[in-house]
Amino acid sequence: MFDFWAKTSGTWINVALVLLGSGCGLLLRNRLSKKMQSVITQAVGLTTIVIGLLMSQSLAKASVGQVDGIVLALVSLVLGGLLGEWLQIEERLGVTGDWLKARFKGGSRFTEGFVAASLLFCIGPMAILGSLNNGLLNDSTILVVKSTMDGLVSIALTGTYGIGVAFSILPVLIYQGSLSLLASILKQSISDPAASPSVLLITGTGGIMILGLGINLLEIKAIRVASFLPALALGPLFSGLAKLLLP
Repeated sequence: MFDFWAKTSGTWINVALVLLGSGCGLLLRNRLSKKMQSVITQAVGLTTIVIGLLMSQSLAKASVGQVDGIVLALVSLVLGGLLGEWLQIEERLGVTGDWLKARFKGGSRFTEGFVAASLLFCIGPMAILGSLNNGLLNDSTILVVKSTMDGLVSIALTGTYGIGVAFSILPVLIYQGSLSLLASILKQSISDPAASPSVLLITGTGGIMILGLGINLLEIKAIRVASFLPALALGPLFSGLAKLLLP
């Protein structure tokens, strides 16, 4: 039991702080004007874009042989996006959000908040590296830092979207917890997660998706970010194939 906690402790802390932040957001929500709520959302959107830009820079280090990391990311996004549309991931997330909304009598923007928060909290280098470190080394430091950031962001998001943000703990728990447990099983094959081309490719590709999420938050254009989720799994696959075929 202690070993399970050691490998997943960061995820449980993340869940707790998102719930705490969401609770604070609900308390402050009725005390802020529409303009104030809009400013908070815009601040989160702009910051999200900056985070996405910083993350995408890792593609410069994700090259495999003669194949550039940006090319690998583009192929992953195109094919992953097509696969995501075929699997109707965006619609399925929406259906899940709508079901939770009806089950718990959420507000009009419940589903939007659930999807936005789920994607923001799950896609990112800290979620990946933190979960890997937690599983490989029993070190939750990165996830604790991420949890603090997520808790603060959830205050702002909940002020705008409502209680749907709190339910993002479900995908966070499943995604980060599973990744940590998987890393603990495969610890022999990933000696240095921070320098792994596959992890760098996931981080960079995720950065591009985070950019799309920032654009959505700013309501510039509706980008179907969830449809690109399969790209995160295809990236390491293409990276491995490139290494095998083009040394």
